[in-house]
Amino acid sequence: MATQKKIPLRKCVATGEMKPKKEMIRIVRSKDGEVSIDLKGKQSGRGAYLSKDKEAILLAKKKNILANHLETSIDETIYDELLRLIERENL
Repeated sequence: MATQKKIPLRKCVATGEMKPKKEMIRIVRSKDGEVSIDLKGKQSGRGAYLSKDKEAILLAKKKNILANHLETSIDETIYDELLRLIERENL
């Protein structure tokens, strides 16, 4: 009897949706306070997941959700880079 492999789910901090980890983007704050996009999902530090969706990123930017979740200020370039990543993936 074959067992199904468990798919890890993560919650989007902007929309509150539970989705498979592969459908999310992880943003991480290191111990130094540096915020970066974690494409592999393995960097150490405080992480937050966002759906790979333009609306979710714009909502997080508008309501300052990432800054509140990661407890630090988020640079505009992070949001720009997230939007570029999604546009590249949708092509």
